[in-house]
Amino acid sequence: MAYTLQPGQKAKNFRLPSTDGNDYSLSEFDKYKYLVIFFTCNHCPYVTGSDEVTRATAEKYLPLGVGFAGINSNSENTYEEDSFPNMVARMNKYKFPWVYLYDKDQSTAKAYGALRTPHFYVFDEKRILVYTGRGVDSPRDTSRMTVNDLDNALDELTSGKKISVPVTNPIGCNVKWEGKAAHWMPPDACDLV
Repeated sequence: MAYTLQPGQKAKNFRLPSTDGNDYSLSEFDKYKYLVIFFTCNHCPYVTGSDEVTRATAEKYLPLGVGFAGINSNSENTYEEDSFPNMVARMNKYKFPWVYLYDKDQSTAKAYGALRTPHFYVFDEKRILVYTGRGVDSPRDTSRMTVNDLDNALDELTSGKKISVPVTNPIGCNVKWEGKAAHWMPPDACDLV
């Protein structure tokens, strides 16, 4: 069985606290026809380098019924910047158009098989995975970006088309696992394609 959730599989449930003071489970996003869940954090240069492109994509597709949920699963003991108080401060500063959730025990990252930050998962109206992988091909420096895979997948999904590229390799820092070295990855985790 693959480490990472694969196209055709259903979204995994979760219940996580948000920077807005509420707890969210998967059903809280039922008001959206489609859903993007992405694993992100505060400190990673691949996240901070592409956050504004992700913002633009979210703002483009929110009116088309696409909800966005960012999940930070990084251990605050590896990077204190990724602590929940710092998540709250970051959302207060940048006001990103997504719910920002904290996966302190890393169970959601394990359920989804999150590999890197950022790592995107796009779900259809039945919450079946239709795309997973990177947002863009140059997240650390979006001035060098040549393709926005997330935008392409969402364009096809909201247009009723088949997803032409359902899997790409996420590009970014690995998830920072509690009690492990900063660059450790689970032995059964590997690139997607």
